[in-house]
Amino acid sequence: QVQLVESGGGLVQAGGSLRLSCAASGRTFSRYTVGWFRQAPGKEREFVASIIWSGGSTYYANSVKGRFTISRNNAKNTVWLQMNSLKPEDTAVYYCAADQSKEYSNYATYHDTDFGSWGQGTQVTVSS
Repeated sequence: QVQLVESGGGLVQAGGSLRLSCAASGRTFSRYTVGWFRQAPGKEREFVASIIWSGGSTYYANSVKGRFTISRNNAKNTVWLQMNSLKPEDTAVYYCAADQSKEYSNYATYHDTDFGSWGQGTQVTVSS
């Protein structure tokens, strides 16, 4: 089972940037699609971005496309989410997750039910 730990959250002004990290334990992390999700108070969890095992394909929610970039380094067992031009509506707890049901998939899934391993989350707050 892959263990995931997010970091890098914090308080930033609108228009600013943050980079979230998702550090994984386990030798099989490099085989899986990894996604970022977020949940704002009183709202349902929503998909943000995903990246396949090789980094060769990514998928973004329309709300973050052009502002956020997901990347990974399998040698470091780490996935990042670079967030630029942040808006107050980006305020949420951000979670990374790994889809361990499929190895070496070339499909960057965005369904949260596909992801079986989740981190504890990191808070991102964007002030106006």
